[in-house]
Amino acid sequence: MPKRAGNMDVTSDSLESGMVQLQAASFHNYDSNGEFVNPSFVVETSNGPPPPYNGNPVTDQTNGSVQCLPNPDGSTKVRMRMASGGSSNSNINKKASVASQRSSVSNYEDSFTDESGLSLIYSRHERVPFKDFTNEVRATMDVQKFLNNTVLLLDVHHSNLDEIVDDILKKMLGTDSPTSSDQAKSSLFTTDCVHQLSRTIQSSVKIDDGGGFDYDQNWVCAMCSIPSINKGYVGIARLATPANFGMTCQEVYFVIVILTPTKEKGTKNELETGRTFATMFSDIDFRLELMGAPDEEHFKGILQKETHKLSEKQKQSETKMAVFDGEEEKPKMRCGFLRGIRDDLKRRLPHYFSDYKDGVADKKSILKTLSTTLFLYFACILPCIAFGVLNSDNTHEILTVEKVLYSQMFGGILFAVFGGTPQIVLLTTAPLALYTKIIYSICEDFSLPFQAMFCCVGLWNAFFLVIFSVFDLSILMQFSTRSSEEIFALFISIAFSVDAFKNCASNFEQYYSVPACFASSSSSNNSDNSALVNITTATTVVNNTVTTTATSVTTTIASNMTTTLGDLTQNAAEEVCRRDISMLYLVLLFGTVWIGVTLFNFKNTPYLTSGKRELLADYSLPVAVIIMAFFGAYVFRDVNMGVSFNSESESGIFKLVALDELSVGAIFGAMGLGFCLSLLFFMDQNISAALVNAPQNKMKKGTAYHWDLLVIAAVNAALSLVCFPWVHAALPHSPLHVLALADVEERVEQGHISRIIVRVRETRLTAIFSHILIGLSLLFMPVLAYIPTPVLYGLFLYVAVTALYGNQMFERVMLFFTEQAAYPPYHYIRRVPQRKMHIFTLTQLFQLAVLCGFGFSDYPYLKMFFPVLIFFLIPIRHKIIPKLIDAKYLNAMDGH
Repeated sequence: MPKRAGNMDVTSDSLESGMVQLQAASFHNYDSNGEFVNPSFVVETSNGPPPPYNGNPVTDQTNGSVQCLPNPDGSTKVRMRMASGGSSNSNINKKASVASQRSSVSNYEDSFTDESGLSLIYSRHERVPFKDFTNEVRATMDVQKFLNNTVLLLDVHHSNLDEIVDDILKKMLGTDSPTSSDQAKSSLFTTDCVHQLSRTIQSSVKIDDGGGFDYDQNWVCAMCSIPSINKGYVGIARLATPANFGMTCQEVYFVIVILTPTKEKGTKNELETGRTFATMFSDIDFRLELMGAPDEEHFKGILQKETHKLSEKQKQSETKMAVFDGEEEKPKMRCGFLRGIRDDLKRRLPHYFSDYKDGVADKKSILKTLSTTLFLYFACILPCIAFGVLNSDNTHEILTVEKVLYSQMFGGILFAVFGGTPQIVLLTTAPLALYTKIIYSICEDFSLPFQAMFCCVGLWNAFFLVIFSVFDLSILMQFSTRSSEEIFALFISIAFSVDAFKNCASNFEQYYSVPACFASSSSSNNSDNSALVNITTATTVVNNTVTTTATSVTTTIASNMTTTLGDLTQNAAEEVCRRDISMLYLVLLFGTVWIGVTLFNFKNTPYLTSGKRELLADYSLPVAVIIMAFFGAYVFRDVNMGVSFNSESESGIFKLVALDELSVGAIFGAMGLGFCLSLLFFMDQNISAALVNAPQNKMKKGTAYHWDLLVIAAVNAALSLVCFPWVHAALPHSPLHVLALADVEERVEQGHISRIIVRVRETRLTAIFSHILIGLSLLFMPVLAYIPTPVLYGLFLYVAVTALYGNQMFERVMLFFTEQAAYPPYHYIRRVPQRKMHIFTLTQLFQLAVLCGFGFSDYPYLKMFFPVLIFFLIPIRHKIIPKLIDAKYLNAMDGH
């Protein structure tokens, strides 16, 4: 049987099936300060803020679309649509003349009302989701806050909406705050010919298959934000008899008023609080119980009961997307022999030819392929040069820039053709450069041939990677969570920044802070004093004084200057003061970052057209590098910065390494180094693959963790035989490669802009073409040598900055310094208490600090344990962190 709810029939079946939906209506775009508020839920806008409430409404209190039209005889007729059970049109003649209407609106002057009192009302209806009492922590807290500070009026006998709201505000704010009360009335109501509530939430129900719906007119929730209060208020009034407030509120028993401060946290604003109580009042059984509550205590008890009921009813099991196989459930712990490789090939081989076609499928795909190829070329070749210079210094010209470029070309092309996930970018990285330095130090300490030791460590590393691959050990990465991945990604960004600033500091030590510069400064000051004495002497000569005085004084000063600067000049003879080089270094370094990041974010600006903005964003890195390289090499050619590396080609570069130079003990020692190195490869490769295949990237062709690891092993074994630098999956280049191939859509929620990937072109062409260009660049090594060093390290900073976009850990770190009212409406902010969220962020920062302590340590042997620390991030997350934070909160913050 249907249950009666006001003037609308709502069946229990429709409530259970979720057909009742909240309806947000008549929102204003601006708060009382004129600031833009909650644009996602704005449904009524005006050309400015509403005028002050004058307490004298012109027409009856309504909450519907009532139109005030003047009659020729000078009276005003109000046309109202009746209940949904039937429609009735009645003309209610008011004896008020146009003149009386003018006098009622003459208290203020505005552009909203004409001389006859006619106004335009803009309304927009928008659905908002029900409050999730299970996952959204504010739901229960909102109800508890109301119970602790109850503002409840039972059996109110007023039928006028103004009087009801006045009573609620008096009990809510007291009589000592007339300013707050006036502001609340001004924000709750529109003050014009149509006097109505500005922002309301009601529930609606579908009544037929033709798209019709009706309002639940038994209750209405009005809300606003005002600047004169410092905490939120909720007031509820239960009427003794149903009141008619307009077309959509013709039989109201419950009036809910919500006030919040203007600057309030997004999860505690008026809309979120309104969702909480609207979700509860949309239940007809709950309202019937409230109607029978004899006193305030029973009323509050029913509220608590309903809160618990909703929390139990809304519990659902959250499904997680599988990463390592095609099943929707979490993959089981199954390590076999070659099973993972077979599954990877079955999953990826059917898409192999489409990996080539998707890059040239249409015009936009061709443009994306071209721009991503150039992005990948510059993103790879410049770090290769920088790390090549670093390796060359660390190994005394054994691993040169030329060898690094050959490694990049061969490794990149082989992986792009044979790899299972071609979006992964291979690169010689900072951890590999550090590990290479450790091997060289060990060789010096124990008098071992470096090339043979380097080759042996590389072969052991490849051997262990093959073991990991064929025995499906990549399945262990199912325990790797977003937390571990983002800690490592943030560490890589910090490593890029540290390298850039270290090189900058080294340049200042070499050219800016040298004794020769201080000697030149002292010489300049003494020269100025000498000039002043000479001027005085000249004046003395003009005045026919003794000219021999000038000669004597000048000789004395020159002698003193020679004596004073003698020692400084002798000490600084071998040093050069070139502060212009250091200043140009800063300009090129930060200029590269500024141009690159500005163009990368140019698509968020209103300038040019959408297509041109996207084009500039796609080419941000190449444009920044070319512009600043031109400035450094040509515009400021008078400042001699030298070449960035030795561009002379070596002979016999492809000669095989002789392993017979190593003893048996050295070979087994290389096995230990190779095992630690294999852990670094294993973690870096799988974490990069997990970030590339993250659900938010919407990759469609599946993963190939085990096969990719086998290809990496083969590539690095071949490189080791000729003593070429190793390569592995690079962060943040791999996720940036995916982003460059993606179509991105921006969405606005409560004033916050989020970027959503719509589609990714999963093609091999970009990696193949970019590495072919790197191979061709070997023919122009002397030209590459003229790229200024600060431009190379400017690329490091660019990559480090752009990698922070989308890093949830970095977003939560920024919340420490963000005003709560500006918190973005992310799902974990809704679902996790603020204290728990900050505790989790602090645990991540502690793990990151430990990684940085080992990774940037001055002790080379301490850095050997760095790969082991990365692996230990996983057990720390699953064994220690859950003792500090509940599992449901961890799932909200640490899931993809």
